[in-house]
Amino acid sequence: GVLHEDLRLLLDTALPPKRKKVVLGVGDAKMGAAVLEELGVQCQTGGVVAELMRGIRLHFPALVRGLTAQSAAKAQLGLGHSYSRAKVKFNVHRVDNMIIQSISLLDQLDKDINTFSMRVRSWYGYHFPELIKIVPENSMYCRVAKFIGNRRELSEESLEGLEEIVMDSAKAQAILEASRSSMGMDISPLDLINIESFSRRVISLSDYRKGLQEYLRSKMSQVAPSLSALIGEVVGARLISHAGSLTNLAKYPASTVQILGAEKALFRALKTRGNTPKYGLIFHSTFIGRAAAKNKGRISRYLANKCTIASRIDCFSEVPTSVFGDKLREQVEERLAFYETGEPPRKNLEVMKEAVVEANEVVAEVKRRQEKKEKKRKKREKRRLEALAAAAEEAAENSVMETEENDVGAKKKKKKKKQQQPEESEAEAEPEENGVEEEEEEEEPLPKKKRKVVVEPEVEEEEEEEEEEKKKKKKKKKKAVARDSEED
Repeated sequence: GVLHEDLRLLLDTALPPKRKKVVLGVGDAKMGAAVLEELGVQCQTGGVVAELMRGIRLHFPALVRGLTAQSAAKAQLGLGHSYSRAKVKFNVHRVDNMIIQSISLLDQLDKDINTFSMRVRSWYGYHFPELIKIVPENSMYCRVAKFIGNRRELSEESLEGLEEIVMDSAKAQAILEASRSSMGMDISPLDLINIESFSRRVISLSDYRKGLQEYLRSKMSQVAPSLSALIGEVVGARLISHAGSLTNLAKYPASTVQILGAEKALFRALKTRGNTPKYGLIFHSTFIGRAAAKNKGRISRYLANKCTIASRIDCFSEVPTSVFGDKLREQVEERLAFYETGEPPRKNLEVMKEAVVEANEVVAEVKRRQEKKEKKRKKREKRRLEALAAAAEEAAENSVMETEENDVGAKKKKKKKKQQQPEESEAEAEPEENGVEEEEEEEEPLPKKKRKVVVEPEVEEEEEEEEEEKKKKKKKKKKAVARDSEED
């Protein structure tokens, strides 16, 4: 009955100030009642509104300017993609797809390891047939076969290694004695190499299965802790896989969960009008195995009821905890004791009150830890940003210093060039003016590359004075020669 904030904002912006005179057409009666209660605006619901909405949807591209059929199709496609993304995009730690894949792989590995182990038994049994009765377990048989190899080479020295594999000194001694009096055929070294290689592969597969089971246990504790605490990780994962998802399992009634996995027997019983099955996948739970034959149907029905409650709690709770699963498990234990001893179990209301109190405490603790982690993360992020800002400031200062140094260096170079240019021009002018004297003195000219004269300012002034005096002397000589010619 509470109007959504987005809808309220849309109506506040779209409706005029005088809302009492406005009548809205709403397709849903509940939405109309909510709008009337929250905003005081009357709403009409009925067939006319539905026809109007249908007409608007049909002619929407013609009613809106600039909206073509192609752009409308693109908008619809984008809306569909965003809706699908929102449906798929849940919390990363609570994705049940990984559980479905891992339990399917676990079942497949069980079948394959069983088949391969039987192959190792039949292959190595030609050489050592007595080992099958002594070591009946598949993975242990493969380890023992790989360790023994040729039975004729087995001695007292390898007894300790056998004890480590078999974890029983009596079994190890029995294997040693059987190897000495075995009636198996001899085997070539090449065949032994192939058997050992195949046994190694089977051992690695069994080790991987153990790791996969640990991964499944950790994922179930994150996704469905109550269901796994109640019925076990493997059976709970099978129920989720068979239902398709945890949400689908939460939507099923208890009667469906009870026979989930026994659909073939159910339809056969309905067809032949026989007795319907009492249990499906939940038969693998320990509770049904512990119950008496006459109470198996009762306990399976009770267990299915508790599984439905646990799956709904796991699916729709914000912070998943295993408190409710532990309490539900205690209830099933009390019901088993009631069937056997007649001791009355606790009421469901009392158990759920206790579970709610404990769950609130656990949720508060989890939220406190999350807040601490968030604070630490923010501090780390703040430090990282400060470090980046400091590094950026240092880089800016270094760049400014480098530019200043470059400017100063460029100015110095310009000054040096300016000083060198007049010096070079003067040095070039000197040989032109003193060309006559240099020819008279009979000195060898320097090569062009080495002709770099650096002249100080005082020396330049003296040379200029000498040149002026020489010019004056030449002029006097010319005047004297001119006078002599005139007199003659």
